[in-house]
Amino acid sequence: MDIEQTIMELLVTAGNARSTALMAIQAARHNDFEQAQLLITESKQAINQAHKVQTQLIGLDEGEGKLKVTLIIVHAQDHLMNAMVILDLAQDFIELYRRTSAL
Repeated sequence: MDIEQTIMELLVTAGNARSTALMAIQAARHNDFEQAQLLITESKQAINQAHKVQTQLIGLDEGEGKLKVTLIIVHAQDHLMNAMVILDLAQDFIELYRRTSAL
């Protein structure tokens, strides 16, 4: 396994998850709830893929420090955690937009 390529896959996939979750909020802001839901689904799929990559990296390390911790690994992890938080918040924002549009 090419570690650098795997780390970049984690970084890009997590970044995509974050971007699509933010796009979902924008769609909901414009009352396009169908598009918002499609983007949320896309974000969830990207997070699932990123999580699989993260799990591969954790498996390589085996909890023994075998994988050298570099700034890019920390950066990729940060992207994944941010994407997960933004996805959670996006779902709440979409629901709020849905409720306020019904008023």
